[in-house]
Amino acid sequence: MELPTPTCVVRSYEPGDAASLARNANNRKVWLKLRDRFPHPFSEADGAAYIAHVRSRPVATSFAIAVDGLAVGGISLRVGEDVERLSAELGYWLGEEYWGRGVMSDAVTVVTRYALDHLGLIRVFALPFAPNAASCRVLEKAGYQREGVMRCSAIKDGQVLDQVLYAVVRPERHSPME
Repeated sequence: MELPTPTCVVRSYEPGDAASLARNANNRKVWLKLRDRFPHPFSEADGAAYIAHVRSRPVATSFAIAVDGLAVGGISLRVGEDVERLSAELGYWLGEEYWGRGVMSDAVTVVTRYALDHLGLIRVFALPFAPNAASCRVLEKAGYQREGVMRCSAIKDGQVLDQVLYAVVRPERHSPME
């Protein structure tokens, strides 16, 4: 799959992406903005294992963010289960060299559209750490609405952090509570 944007291409991972992923992901500044399941340090072997894992899934929900043909970040949808099966959590990261260029806003926009149009989801949400103002801006630029703050809901690098809940809801499926 390929979803072109003005600043990047969101595409399926390729086995040859592991080295570029490692170059961009092996950065403490990147890791500090992500969940602990994202390894640090991040090696080429970590990249290869992740690529093999996501390529084995029956439905594409994890994608490379490519700039000039190189995988410089990633974006994934974690589809819910049971009563939350029509929702997905969005997660993403980008190599520091590419921050501030609009790459992530474009990637979030096209992957959200993919989730709503092709996966049939009705809600996509994200939970950036509250101190990560840049990630909050990315979501707002991509049309997400801030729904609230989850106080003291995460621990990262020994610090207890708030998370901000952002979401997009498919308009035709949204109905106010009666």
